[in-house]
Amino acid sequence: MKSKTWLKRLAIAEGISYLCFGITVPVKYLLHIPEPNFFVGMIHGILFIAYCVWVLIYGVPSRQSAAFFVIAWLMALVPLGTFWFDKKYLNHSK
Repeated sequence: MKSKTWLKRLAIAEGISYLCFGITVPVKYLLHIPEPNFFVGMIHGILFIAYCVWVLIYGVPSRQSAAFFVIAWLMALVPLGTFWFDKKYLNHSK
């Protein structure tokens, strides 16, 4: 499988995990149930790191610009950002 395909999948998975994390944080603090937040947080952390590393794995060999890397990593910090990044930067054929 191509590294771009993996990056697209990681971008979507990281975005979904970010949304799930946004649901479990209120559950933890309002309902005092920490377990879902622990597991979703761990999954989100792993996906976040994998996404950030895979930006390098895809971007360096394909000679992406510095702006590509900065935007890719910044979008990982913004809710729904990786969805936007996937649509804007990864859906073009290259």
